[in-house]
This record gives sequence, structure tokens and C-alpha cells, in this order.
Amino acid sequence: VFSKFLRGCEQANVKEREPFAQTQQQQVKFLKGLVLPPLLTALVALSPLSTPPELILNLNVWYDLDAMLMPGIPHMFSHGAVSLGGTIDAQKGNTLFGRACIGCHVGGGNIIQPGATLFLKDLKRNGVETEEEIYRITYYGKGRMPGFGEKCTPRGQCTFGARLQEDEIKLLAEFVKSHADQGWPAIENPEE
Repeated sequence: VFSKFLRGCEQANVKEREPFAQTQQQQVKFLKGLVLPPLLTALVALSPLSTPPELILNLNVWYDLDAMLMPGIPHMFSHGAVSLGGTIDAQKGNTLFGRACIGCHVGGGNIIQPGATLFLKDLKRNGVETEEEIYRITYYGKGRMPGFGEKCTPRGQCTFGARLQEDEIKLLAEFVKSHADQGWPAIENPEE
């Protein structure tokens, strides 16, 4: 008798939960339809760091169409804020920083020499105020910081690890200067 009672209660609970479960499934389906297409588009656009220019032009058309169809919703790649090319450069800069710099300069700090962080006040105090100066230090090194340039000399001042090409160091200098100007907003470590 008691087991029949329990089965009856379980069946009643299942029937009561069915409308709730259906509503929840509909909400999840709606959110997937709203979020996944732009997210997948961004993933496809940014995953290869060397996106062909013709694809970038085609994606810009889709972002414009997206903005027209859903006005008032912030768009990840709006033309007013950052161009897709700038976003790809920022992504490359982030990747390079994660590969070559983050070991000592996590979050713009400096675990080796605390007075030589990548924050604007320390850069200015140390006479490093332009991208060119950041480029020069990254290429040739200075003090405890090793140089990463392909033709870095003297050898004792240069990294023992992989060297960076000139365009990579230029991109890193732009990345560091931009982040210093913004107070080092949180960045993701692409190596994680």
C-alpha cells in the first residue's frame, strides 16, 4: 500500500514538473538561437590568426546586417569601437604576450624587478613613453630584461629562448603601450 502511494506521488510530481521543464527547454533553445550564431561567427573569424582579407570583408557585411536586425544590442565587432583587423592584431598581441612576456609581466607587473612594471607610471619614470622605446627594449633588452630580437647583441643581454621577428616585436610594443594606457585591463593567458 505504501509503495503504491509513493509511486502515485512520483507520478504526480513528474506531471507537475513537465510544464516547467518544457518552459525551461524553450528558454534554453531561445538563448542558444540568440547567442550561438554571433559567438560561432566570432570564433570562426578569430580562430585563425591570419584571416584572409576577403573573409574579413564578408564578415563586416554580416556584422552590419546583424546590427541592422538587432538595433540597440551591443555588438562585439561594431565599427565604432574596434575594427576586425584591429581585433585580430590585439589577439595576436595577446598571444605573443602570453608566449614571451607573461612569465615575468603577468597583469602588467614585473615579478623580477617590481619598479620596472609595464604600468604607465613606471614606464614614464623609467623613460619609456613611446612604442618605439618599448620596441627597442623588447628587441635589445635592458637591465634584467633580456632582448628578444633576432639580431639582439650582446648575447648575454639576449634571451636564450626563441627570438621574435621584427613585426612581432612591433605588435608587442603596440599591445603593451595600449594596455599601459588603459591601466592593464584583465587579459586572458592564451597558453592556458
